[in-house]
Amino acid sequence: MDTRGFRAMLLAISDKLTEDNVVSLKFLCTDIGKKRLEKINKGFDLFECLIERAQIGPDNTDFLRKLLNDIGQTVLIEIIEDYERQAASRPADGLDAKEREKINSATDVIVQHLGKKWLQVGRRLGLQDAQLEGIQEKHSRNLEEQVRELIRQWMKIKKEDARVEHLIKALRDCKQNLTADLVEKKLRESGIP
Repeated sequence: MDTRGFRAMLLAISDKLTEDNVVSLKFLCTDIGKKRLEKINKGFDLFECLIERAQIGPDNTDFLRKLLNDIGQTVLIEIIEDYERQAASRPADGLDAKEREKINSATDVIVQHLGKKWLQVGRRLGLQDAQLEGIQEKHSRNLEEQVRELIRQWMKIKKEDARVEHLIKALRDCKQNLTADLVEKKLRESGIP
């Protein structure tokens, strides 16, 4: 789904939120931090914070829906539904089927073998520290899901430019040669060109 349309949807929701609504939303977002919450006065400021923490995103609106439902603004969920209907009618990320298959195959190997070095690889792939922290918080008890989410976030950033070769290079740059070798081996064995 597209980032621009997602941000436009968030802006539309923010414009319809009252001051009391924003106060209620801030109250529900306890994991952001008191000092940061004190600086937030508008809905879109809070949404920006949630994006940084990977709690919401162009293809992840569940938490936003829950928040709006919890403050009694279920009518605003219709804005999310309109956005998702429009986004579903567009092509997802521009990746061709073969490259997607290669990345999915590589992801399975990386998830099994990367371990705690995923943060280093994430930085090498170009993710921001705030995004990495958001991934850690979102999947705090599941290392494999952290790695999967890392690759999903990277694919969102790169869109049609995402290539399995970039993943392998990032692994090698971070001295994760065994994992890179296993990815290349799996790609050869599965016959994906």
